[in-house]
Amino acid sequence: MEDLWARIVTDLAGRLDGPLSLRFLLQPTVASILAIRDGLRDGRERRPPYLTGLFTAQGSRAAWLHEGWKSVGKVFVLAALLDLAYQLLVFGFVYPLETLLVASALALLPYLLLRGPVARAVR
Repeated sequence: MEDLWARIVTDLAGRLDGPLSLRFLLQPTVASILAIRDGLRDGRERRPPYLTGLFTAQGSRAAWLHEGWKSVGKVFVLAALLDLAYQLLVFGFVYPLETLLVASALALLPYLLLRGPVARAVR
């Protein structure tokens, strides 16, 4: 198990300066723009911040998840596809766990971190 995590950390660090490294700037930027857009809408509509609503909304959690995925899903899929291309190019093999980690870090994390604070700032 330690070998697995050591390989993952080494592989993830190698992505920063390898081929397709521009995606580490572009994909979080696009996810951030989408989060700001959705946060502005949430603030204008007086909705609770996204993560708060996601965890406290009674009965509409699926609607919150669907709305968030609808906004950031394409960025996540693109991040996953580009990471798969990187893995095939550099390693000649696909590591699915690494793909999920990278795609989540590049697409989901910026979206989740920004949408709520933007909504709070607008209100």
